[in-house]
Amino acid sequence: MGKYRSKLQIVADMLSVASGDDAKKTRIMYLANLSWDLLNRYLDELVEAGLVMDNRSGCYVLTSKGKLFLYRFSEYSRRCEKVDEHLNNLEKEKQDLENMCSKEKELRARS
Repeated sequence: MGKYRSKLQIVADMLSVASGDDAKKTRIMYLANLSWDLLNRYLDELVEAGLVMDNRSGCYVLTSKGKLFLYRFSEYSRRCEKVDEHLNNLEKEKQDLENMCSKEKELRARS
């Protein structure tokens, strides 16, 4: 089963598509992997927040605020990956310590 995307990840996916050329609704929908209803709901929010704007030819373009969002989201994602890596290392270390305790109990039980 796949992992659900957060709202921030969906917004970042949409903005990434809008950062290219010819970012019409259908293109954003397919490349951001959204239903038509979700696309429209999110696009309304993104326009209202000033992250994208409709250039009146049916294409959506990033605003400077949208570009800043993408940059900051990229940095945020990178830091999250580092934290996840550290947490995984800590969990492995904990498991190693627990295994050491179990082996010691096993040895005592055999004696």
